[in-house]
Amino acid sequence: MHARVAAAMATAVLGTVALLLPVPDARAGIALRPLVIAHRGASALAPENTLEAVDEAAALGIRWVENDVQRTKDSELVVIHDDSLRRTTDAEAVFPGRAPWKVRDFTAAEIARLDAGSWFGAAYAGARVPMLEEYVDRVERNHQKLLLEIKNPELYPGIEQQTLKLLSNEGWLDVRHLADRLIVQSFSVDCLRIVHASKPGVRTGLLGVPAVADLHRYTDFADMINPSYASLSEEYVSAVHALTGPHGTPMEVFAWTVDDAATARTVAGYGVDGIITDKPEVVRRALYRY
Repeated sequence: MHARVAAAMATAVLGTVALLLPVPDARAGIALRPLVIAHRGASALAPENTLEAVDEAAALGIRWVENDVQRTKDSELVVIHDDSLRRTTDAEAVFPGRAPWKVRDFTAAEIARLDAGSWFGAAYAGARVPMLEEYVDRVERNHQKLLLEIKNPELYPGIEQQTLKLLSNEGWLDVRHLADRLIVQSFSVDCLRIVHASKPGVRTGLLGVPAVADLHRYTDFADMINPSYASLSEEYVSAVHALTGPHGTPMEVFAWTVDDAATARTVAGYGVDGIITDKPEVVRRALYRY
């Protein structure tokens, strides 16, 4: 009887420890796939694209976070999804005469005044729109990995080189980061071509669903195709995997945005390499039972 009790207690302890472990990472030598990527940080638990959302993901043990990068009026890089400040900050109240509150019409100092958390919940009042520099520093401090989306590059000429320069200055373009900790993605083919031409070592992902017949057109500069989960099939994933990307490995697929267990299991069954989610804890539990 005592042996049974001891075994039960050991199982309980191991289960508790498992809850604290990070999501398995195939590139770290663990074979479990797909990866779980926290969309705009753990954005179901904290305001999207904030340092608080990054920290929530880290507290869950989530290794990968995704973010969005745009540029201010005075050419500073900021982490925000929309090209307008209106939805996720109090810009309308702070600057009532500045409609439509476009990111590119405000300086970094003006954006730093905005509350980017109260819209999500009172507990996050005072959260700020992060500068990209402080965002990558937080990801580094948390020992996490970054899927960085260059958003609306057509609005910000030269943003590709500027982003790469900042990443280089922050130590994110060394061998270790390039091998395992950084992916740059965009909906813009031209943007990814520029990134690849400027820094060929950077892994890149094309957002969207190109036709199967056109996939070969992207193999010179894109390491992955990252579509909405609703547009996916096992056949499409297999077609992507059959191609070789610019770094000599099979192209991969990261699907977005999957927030429930049943869909996570379905999409994982297609053979995708990563699942981007607002609820990484839900997807992790569905796929790996912790």
